[in-house]
Amino acid sequence: MSSTQHLIDPALIAAENDKLQPAMTSDYAHLGEQLARRGIDIEAVRARVAGFGVAIPSWGVGTGGTRFARFPGQGEPRHVFDKLADCGVIQQLGRATPTVSLHIPWDTCNDWSELRQTATAWGLGFDAINSNTFSDQKGQAHSYKFGSLSHTDAATRAQAVEHNLACIAIGEKLGSKALTVWVGDGSNFPGQQHFRRAFDRYLDSARQIYAALPGDWRMMLEHKICEPAFYSTVIQDWGSSFLAAQTLGPKAQCLVDLGHHAPNVNIELIVARLIAAGKLAGFHFNDSKYGDDDLDAGSVSPYRLFLVFNELVAAAHEGVAFDPAYMLDQSHNVTDPIESLITSAVQVQRSHAQALLVDRTALDAAQEANDAMTATHLLKAAFQTDVTPLLQRVRADAGGAIDPVATYRASGWRQKCAAERPAVAGGTGGIV
Repeated sequence: MSSTQHLIDPALIAAENDKLQPAMTSDYAHLGEQLARRGIDIEAVRARVAGFGVAIPSWGVGTGGTRFARFPGQGEPRHVFDKLADCGVIQQLGRATPTVSLHIPWDTCNDWSELRQTATAWGLGFDAINSNTFSDQKGQAHSYKFGSLSHTDAATRAQAVEHNLACIAIGEKLGSKALTVWVGDGSNFPGQQHFRRAFDRYLDSARQIYAALPGDWRMMLEHKICEPAFYSTVIQDWGSSFLAAQTLGPKAQCLVDLGHHAPNVNIELIVARLIAAGKLAGFHFNDSKYGDDDLDAGSVSPYRLFLVFNELVAAAHEGVAFDPAYMLDQSHNVTDPIESLITSAVQVQRSHAQALLVDRTALDAAQEANDAMTATHLLKAAFQTDVTPLLQRVRADAGGAIDPVATYRASGWRQKCAAERPAVAGGTGGIV
């Protein structure tokens, strides 16, 4: 395949950009003047933002659902190559999503080298590989109904371990450097499970996976307070995740999904603790109102997302050595998934840009003086700055769309997919 293959006609992107270029140029200059009065070089911020990227979940380009029903959308991906094409469109227009995170066995392929070549042709690489031992697959010998890596049955645990080893092998073929492990293991009734033994079994299984990691890989342990197990979960919070990662070794770290916490938990504080301990693996970005809603990033609590990035930027400013992985993890029930993922990536990028505007020297001084009002005003000043012109400039400079959603709609990509990809029957239950 050609290394310059385009999914959306570049001429269309250029034509759409031409309509917005004068306003963007004027707005960018005005923002630069505003920031200069605060002692901030907009060009330095633009360079930092241009180097930032967040991975797209392969499953995110399909229509999601709820426990009650799933209503398919038009032109849904039929297989992993369709998913990759949709991800390529997101990256071509938004220029903030250079990698894709696959989920095995939801993503299957007869030739992984062909998939990697296709990704390269569309300007994509591969992020962490995700294993699935929270649902049973066709032909599976042992059920995960009562757990996987922590199951009481040794054969079931061995099956779950073997699946993770297979995921590592696939990831090596694709150029991935991390394995994300989330299990739904837990219990629904008091007394159903021996808490300590279940955790010990999880650790024993995880050690076998850890031992198979290539030297330059990470094992990202993802915690979740509940669901599908509602009374107890084996890896239920960052404390359990941290304990497991600490037990396994330096290549094991803790992944933070913004929807996997108890209500009102201070997520940015957890991020700070994991950074300090050298155990922050990265993020699954989404948003929530009631629980693990998997809503678009920043759609409900954009200030919380900003505060998470404030901790990340502060750590980088202070010279802390860490390398978090960034990924979206969302379920799109009522929107076009491509539009939601583009918008979410922009929102994550926005939060990063705003965090770069915090006056760190002044904030340090306010914190040392216990001046709470000045400290919070400094954060609000950064958060309330409209960095839209900067984000538009970053996209335009990289060949993307100044207004990616409008350009996407103008391209007719969804209609094209609807004509080429057979409609999926509706009325099914389940999230994916």
